[in-house]
Amino acid sequence: MSEPVPGDPVATPDRTPLHPLPAADPFAPDFVELEDELGPGRRWSTWDDIGVLAGPEPWPAWLVTESAAVDTELGVLKTGKEADVFLLERAVPGADGVVLAAKRYRGTDHRLFHRDAGYTEHRRMRNTRDRRAAAKGTRWGRAVEAGQWATAEFDHLSRFWSAGLPVPYPVQLDGTEILMELVTLEDGSTAPRLAQTRPAPDLLARYWEQLVAAMRVMAGMGLAHGDLSPFNVLATEDRLVLIDVPQAVDVVGSTSGVEFLARDCRNVATWFRARGLDVDAEELLADLLSHAF
Repeated sequence: MSEPVPGDPVATPDRTPLHPLPAADPFAPDFVELEDELGPGRRWSTWDDIGVLAGPEPWPAWLVTESAAVDTELGVLKTGKEADVFLLERAVPGADGVVLAAKRYRGTDHRLFHRDAGYTEHRRMRNTRDRRAAAKGTRWGRAVEAGQWATAEFDHLSRFWSAGLPVPYPVQLDGTEILMELVTLEDGSTAPRLAQTRPAPDLLARYWEQLVAAMRVMAGMGLAHGDLSPFNVLATEDRLVLIDVPQAVDVVGSTSGVEFLARDCRNVATWFRARGLDVDAEELLADLLSHAF
């Protein structure tokens, strides 16, 4: 595994509670209000809170669902333009827990996805006030948009997981926060992005086969990742995992669907070709379109 990309910090779980980054988002889960009771950076598990959406069943055996569980902030995994990802441990006091990735969309200070129009072509807000606020770019409007992106990613992860695609298991959705499986290597460290790796030729070929198989399943569902690249794929020892799917695009229904799919093909084929694998983006696109239509 190569060194992390500069500017993309990776935290190692050390069970040291840390405060989350400040968030003015009105939908963001609140850790601060429970500090007097539980200590800094801790909250009661939000698993069974009203309004929290749970991931698809059957639930994984490692999932902690007890009401007595406590969520503890462990640090920042990575920061991004639209969302930040934190490490969070969910455990019943006195027992072993599970470390999760908590992805929190920003809804007030950062405009999400500068290519919104192509990704949200078929997305509609029911509330007229919310639509006007989003169109004007007000603070509330950006918070509503953040909630929409979080909901879209959670829905796509749930569909993809249920279809057998290699994505992190989506644990729950709470406003603009998605808790999901933390993808790790055998030694427990966080899995690197594919772009950070230098796989041997035989592993490179297996990675390509896995990626094409996943893209075919997506295409069969009528969808393209929409932002697929080696930076949005995690690599374990012998398995790839697709991440960052809020902008998954309807290949058939969207006027830009085929264009997004073609870009996905170019992005991944270019990386694999640069590492010596004889693949062709146009052939991949034709293959995927045959599954989509």
